[in-house]
This record gives sequence, structure tokens and C-alpha cells, in this order.
Amino acid sequence: MTDEQDEIEKSSAPLIEHLVELRQRLIWSLGGFFVAFLICFFFAKHLFNLLVVPFKWATAWAGLDPHKVELIYTAPQEFFFTQIKLAMFGGIVIAFPLIAAQIYKFVAPGLYKNERRAFLPFLIASPILFLMGASLVYFFFTPMVMWFFLAMQQAGTDDQVQISLLPKVSEYLSLIMTLIISFGLVFQLPVVTTLMARVGLLSSQALADKRKWAIVLAFVVAAVLTPPDPVSQIGLALPTILLYEVSIWAARMIERNREQERVAKEAADEEANKKASLSEAGDGTTAS
Repeated sequence: MTDEQDEIEKSSAPLIEHLVELRQRLIWSLGGFFVAFLICFFFAKHLFNLLVVPFKWATAWAGLDPHKVELIYTAPQEFFFTQIKLAMFGGIVIAFPLIAAQIYKFVAPGLYKNERRAFLPFLIASPILFLMGASLVYFFFTPMVMWFFLAMQQAGTDDQVQISLLPKVSEYLSLIMTLIISFGLVFQLPVVTTLMARVGLLSSQALADKRKWAIVLAFVVAAVLTPPDPVSQIGLALPTILLYEVSIWAARMIERNREQERVAKEAADEEANKKASLSEAGDGTTAS
């Protein structure tokens, strides 16, 4: 511990140097985001067409022609601002590894080696879990939600008017972005709870005792974050509950490893004390 403290003391710097380094990290982060934004804006139409693919799957599930999917915009500038919003969203996603790396490089000098080793896996797991949540939205929940909305269409007859779904480009993008962000944040639950368990703010027993409240809260959060339809709300609540159970298991693993480390340390200290006692006894006999 003394060596690590000396290392941190050597890496300490005046406030002005920290501000200069912070500025450098911000420049790298903003520069990476700006480059990613320009790339995404250049390919914005291709990216939007890629996001429409789940809508086509839902159209096929509803027994309609997926090649006749139509989206509209009702204001001259609407699609332009939709492309800007899409480019910003894509830029943040693409630049996130760079931004996270800059944050880690700025914080790492003030951490001990064991803290850096403990923090790094979570830095890697966070984007992976976010991509898992986004993939679940893209390949399953967005088609399910759009299929649910398409089922509300009404064919025109003598007694009924024709009611067709013609989504606006901005509203469709907002829907799929909301789902991706919601699922991506919910999939961070194991990371957050595991970090809190590692620093001692949470325990597996406390998480298990609050399971009933967590289930209720999962449905409340799903109702707030998702569109007002039962498919997307249940679809977000169920993975949240499953991730909560994963968090309990991860907290138990951390507590088990911590207990093993404590027992090993106590055994090592006891062995060291025995050797010291024997050494003192041997010195006393020699002196006699």
C-alpha cells in the first residue's frame, strides 16, 4: 500500500496541470464525437433505412407487403432535423469508447492499482451490455411494438373508413431511440449494483430482501420510459427483473471472493506472527 501511495503522490500535480489535462481530454472527446457526427450525418439516410428494417419485419408479420412501407414528414425541415438527431445519436454511440477511455485516463492516476484492475472490467462490460440491450430492441421489441400498432389498422368497407398507419419520420426515430436508450440504460443495472456491492454500499441480502419492490419499480419505470402500449412495457419490465436477479448473483460472488480474500489474509497474518514469535524465541535462546 505504501508503494501505491508513493506512486499516487508522484503522479499528483498542481490544479492548473489537472485543468490542462482535463481540457485535453475534453478536446479529444469532442473531436471524436464531431468526426463521428459528420460520418453519421453523411450516411444518415442509409442509417435511417437500416432503422426502418424492424418496421418492415413487423409489416411482414402483419401479412402486409414489406416493400410498400411508407413514412412521411409534414414539415419541410422535419426530415433534415431528423437526420441531425440521428447523426448526434450515432455520433455518441460511436464515440463512446473514446470518451470512456479519456475519462478513465483522467481518473486512473488517482486510483490504486487494485482499484484500476477492479474498475477496468466494468468499463468494458458497460458498452457490451448497452449493445445487448440495443440488439434486443432492434431484433425483437421494435418489430413487436410496430406489429402491435399495425394490428390497429382498419380496412375500408361500406360501413368503415380506411385507417392506415403512416408514421412520421421524426416520431418513428424518437420511438426507436427511446427504446434503445431505455433498454441500454436498464442493461447497466448489473454494472451499477456490482460496483455498489464492491464498495460496500449494497449487499446481496439487501437486494434479495427488496425483490418485491424491485419488481413493482421495474413495471413503473417501464411505463415511464416506453410508449403507452403493453408490449413494450412488459418487454422492458421482464428483462429488468431478470437483470436484477443477475445483480443479486453478482453481488453474492463479490461477497464470496471478499470473504475468501479476508480468510487468506488472516491466515497469512497468523503465519507471519508465528514466524515472528519463533524468530524472537530463537533470538532469546541464543542470547541466553
